[in-house]
Amino acid sequence: MANTKFIFITGGVTSSLGKGILAASLAKLIQSRGYSVTIQKLDPYLNVDPGTLNPYEHGECFVTDDGAETDLDLGHYERFLNVPTSQANNVTTGRIYQSVINKERKGDYLGKTVQIIPHITDEIKRCIMLLGKKGDYDVVVTEIGGVVGDIESLPFIEAVRQLKWELGNDALCIHLTLVPYLAAAGEIKTKPTQHSVKQLLEIGVQPDILVLRTEHELNLSVRHKVALFCNVDRNSVFESPDARSIYEIPLIFKEQGLDEVVMTKLRLPIKQEPNLELWTSKVERLYNRDRVEKIAVVGKYVELPDAYKSISEALNHAAMVNNVKLDIEWIHSEKVNDANVAELLKDKKAVLVAPGFGHRGIEGKLIATRYARENNIPFLGICLGMQCAVIEFARNVLGLADANSAEFDHATANPVIDIMEQQKSITNMGHTMRLGSYPCKISDKDTNIFRAYGEDLIHERHRHRYEFNDNYLEAMEQKGMIAVGKNPDTDLVEAVEIKGHKWFVGVQFHPEYKSRFETPHPLFVAFVKAAISE
Repeated sequence: MANTKFIFITGGVTSSLGKGILAASLAKLIQSRGYSVTIQKLDPYLNVDPGTLNPYEHGECFVTDDGAETDLDLGHYERFLNVPTSQANNVTTGRIYQSVINKERKGDYLGKTVQIIPHITDEIKRCIMLLGKKGDYDVVVTEIGGVVGDIESLPFIEAVRQLKWELGNDALCIHLTLVPYLAAAGEIKTKPTQHSVKQLLEIGVQPDILVLRTEHELNLSVRHKVALFCNVDRNSVFESPDARSIYEIPLIFKEQGLDEVVMTKLRLPIKQEPNLELWTSKVERLYNRDRVEKIAVVGKYVELPDAYKSISEALNHAAMVNNVKLDIEWIHSEKVNDANVAELLKDKKAVLVAPGFGHRGIEGKLIATRYARENNIPFLGICLGMQCAVIEFARNVLGLADANSAEFDHATANPVIDIMEQQKSITNMGHTMRLGSYPCKISDKDTNIFRAYGEDLIHERHRHRYEFNDNYLEAMEQKGMIAVGKNPDTDLVEAVEIKGHKWFVGVQFHPEYKSRFETPHPLFVAFVKAAISE
């Protein structure tokens, strides 16, 4: 296609309306019509990336193949489009300012005064346009984080204003806003949306399409009123209602014709009808599963569902393949102890020990791991979860009572988990871990992990500083914990299993990052299958 088309999605009134799901749903619909599409997120905070942010602050940090630590919305983008994202798909204010200041220090601006306009906005525009050129995409959907009116979002909105002017028919703006229902008055109120659009207009951006987030169905009179007061065509006002699943949203927008209106405004030829047969069949399967099984996820951030978003999605993808519903109990590892672990896990068909950092809640994870091992309960340990499996095995099977990770106890005499050699000299915390996709060679075909993947060379994403200490490998394997997967270049242990156990797998990598709605991750599929098998 001659020109890449750009769609900008802004939000108004309040956060958490679902801009990311709107972006992913629209992109899915356009992709299903035969176009190549990608999505990027522009985040207005000053952190260079979410890598150093606490999950309580920002939710999950999603990792791409190229090692970028990004916003969790990129996980939604990949799960919907089934296309990998990269560093270019997530841009923060911190990255923008860092780039501009680096250019100023090098003398790129030839002594000029560096200003928000044009230097910051030019850098924002460069990042937006770069993604279209880099991937040769037909359409780039750009989600602007935050809410219109936020001070920190203003440079991004200004950049959108400039690009809409420069790109003409190759760009449009969709504004997602809230239409609340006041129960006391029994009325739907459009005034917040009108004020939100007014704020956008004051910055110089006229939205081409409005999407109204609502808990109640909107009649035509409400939509026509919004169109009239917000200078938008009547057929360009859509509603985003509550849905039973986020994966139903593309079908809701398709029924309303959102993608057709977008493509018409962008002058994109409608080459074919959306190919959504597989997607639709999977959505139908979501609501047609009678069998329910309980599993436990043990972690330290369970109060915040977004902290383990990719894990919960991967589990639900796998459950759908196995034609079962999962009743996931999120157990806080700080609340697990020897006295209550049996009660907490007695009716659970499987245990997943989640990733994380720091010593808080580690003893609870170790106790849960031991219970799963000793009671032959299917177990999956991810990243820190695998490390906990190694520590627990060393303590209670090898008899090394003080076995630990050097992350939690620098003075331990038995660091069965130790810091990676190349990490020892690192002092900066940001973007310095082992990040991104690495190969893993599966050495034994008579293993759960090989049966799951069906191949002996896999590639998975990583995010860690500490690793299995090879000095203990021989002793571990003699007692039954086998290193079944290693990095072929560095010999780093990537996966362990316990022979003779029903299903006990620990992986240093993060398989959850690569699970998709249409293509669930094989390791999660195998884990859930083991959980429900008698």
